[in-house]
Amino acid sequence: MAFLKFNKSELVNLSYSLKREILCANKTGAYCNTSIVTCNTRRYHGLLAVTLDRFGGDRFLLLSDVDETLIVNGKQFNLGIHCYGDMYEPRGHKYVVDFSADPVPQITYKVGEILFRKSIVMAQDRDQVLLKYELLESPTPVALQLRPFLAFRNIHALTEENPQAKTAGTEIPNGVSYCLYESFPDLSLQVSDKSATFVQNPYWNKGVTYSDEYRRGYNCREDLLVPGWFEARLKPGESLVFSASIQEEVPTEFKHRFNACVKSAGEITSYRDQLRRCADTLITNHNNRRRINAGYSWLYTGLLRETLMALPGLTLYGLNDPKQFEEILDNLIADEQERLFMRTTQVEAPLALVTALQDYLYYGADPKKVWKNYGIIVRGIIESYLPGVRSEVSMQPNGLLWAQKDGVALSWMNAYIDGRAVTERAGYQVETNALWYNAICFAVDMETRFGPKKNTFVEKWSAIRDLVKANYQPTFWNDEYGCLADYVDNEGQHMQIRPNQLFAIAIPNSPVDEALVPSILRIIDNELVTARGLRTLSPRDPYYKGVYEGPQRERDLAYHGGSTRPFLLRPYVEISFKIKGPAFWKRAEWLIEGFYADLSKHGVGAFSELYDGDPPHEPHGAISSALSTAALLTIEFMLEKYKEGK
Repeated sequence: MAFLKFNKSELVNLSYSLKREILCANKTGAYCNTSIVTCNTRRYHGLLAVTLDRFGGDRFLLLSDVDETLIVNGKQFNLGIHCYGDMYEPRGHKYVVDFSADPVPQITYKVGEILFRKSIVMAQDRDQVLLKYELLESPTPVALQLRPFLAFRNIHALTEENPQAKTAGTEIPNGVSYCLYESFPDLSLQVSDKSATFVQNPYWNKGVTYSDEYRRGYNCREDLLVPGWFEARLKPGESLVFSASIQEEVPTEFKHRFNACVKSAGEITSYRDQLRRCADTLITNHNNRRRINAGYSWLYTGLLRETLMALPGLTLYGLNDPKQFEEILDNLIADEQERLFMRTTQVEAPLALVTALQDYLYYGADPKKVWKNYGIIVRGIIESYLPGVRSEVSMQPNGLLWAQKDGVALSWMNAYIDGRAVTERAGYQVETNALWYNAICFAVDMETRFGPKKNTFVEKWSAIRDLVKANYQPTFWNDEYGCLADYVDNEGQHMQIRPNQLFAIAIPNSPVDEALVPSILRIIDNELVTARGLRTLSPRDPYYKGVYEGPQRERDLAYHGGSTRPFLLRPYVEISFKIKGPAFWKRAEWLIEGFYADLSKHGVGAFSELYDGDPPHEPHGAISSALSTAALLTIEFMLEKYKEGK
């Protein structure tokens, strides 16, 4: 029995089905993403988007869609569905009777006495999508037509009819290849049936509308090239596999490869299985370099902050793979020299490398080996915050870090409206300075244990560590509020209740006195914790926006102004277990159960980037988030640890 299913009444209701998306991704960085009735509602939707090094490593959508038409006794039944303005045509969703998401997405159609099924997989080791069509039941043989819709564009862009497009294809075994524009790879369109034919009849399908883009106030219409159609005959019980790939494939291998992909996907029997599958999907191996994708389908791969924060959860607590942890970390260090040691607009991000290593040690890594491999990196990061190195942030005489660059948001809260930062937070940031103190403590301890006996680093940074400790709490603590300021500038403390103070009490080396932690935790409990993560701003704040909807401006105001973040549950659960012990077990379990209940929403079988701050806490953002997935895996690990004492 499938772990995730939808019934006919849900599928034919477009207001329901168009909000639910399927995602197939592979190790090359390619993906397939569309709605559960295969009607594309975002510019990012399509059947084959690939990573192209020739264009800077960004993703490009080559194949947008394939329309299927069944021809029975001269009558045509088009199973496709597209939006044009406020109309849907054809309306193939009316034939859909069943959908299941595992082990791979499968959509079943019923046309009279005909039962027809489509299944979708991504080949794991190449830029190839495979669609399997099965005629399950039919009183007579059926003619099947397949019409591909070509895009050949950046996933963030849209395209339109233009004379530069090369509409003629080149014949290849069991199919045809197309390259619409110079420098793009050829897209090979092939089928497993050698008796199938391809009719070249290129035309532009104009005005395809993406409803989600329209609703958000973006450009939402584009033209797609339909180069012609495949035609094949199927008898009851027969199947055909369609392939789209950036290289010419061997058609006789399609069915075997499809079956191998299904088998490798494995059976999903628990929520833990689903988390692990998502974790594996979010780790790419493009050009034999493993990196973490921050989220599908529009977030980037190899981002510094997202990688460091998600790395332990995905590779250690999720996949139990320390070798992969080190490989991804080593690749990140090689790729991010400038941000780690010279400049970055997320000033706390380099310091998160230390918390990743602390997780690695907690997992069981050899401390001496870890310091031998990464000590020079940690010391270099810490030294880079001294005056005169970074223009955006530097250590002050009181030992704390002051971050300021006019008009720039120098933290993870980095949304912009019309070029202006929504949450600039210039000055002393509460989480940045907590991570700063933690990093210094870690480096001094490790260097004391494994460095040379006469150690100038230890002598110098022990004094700075003590200076930071002496000034952190007086700078950020507010007796009246009973918690920490979010940031402090020349005008004093800014007391917006945000989750950033959580990092100050949850990190291994906290600069906050233990006696103050319960008060801070109580404020977080009362104002920020929800059934879907922690709010980014208290609802008592006049700038709070609890619903992430509407035009870009409204969503950007809510992005860090009230919407919740599941990833913030990781430090919250961690400090709550530390303070309350096993008595917190049931509460922790409740906090993650809601995400499992939402697996049939937004990204089917995936874990969303953010939620509304207001009930019923609807999911938004990237449908599969590395940070969210990693946090939930880490909490599952904590639950197992505390299970005996619940």
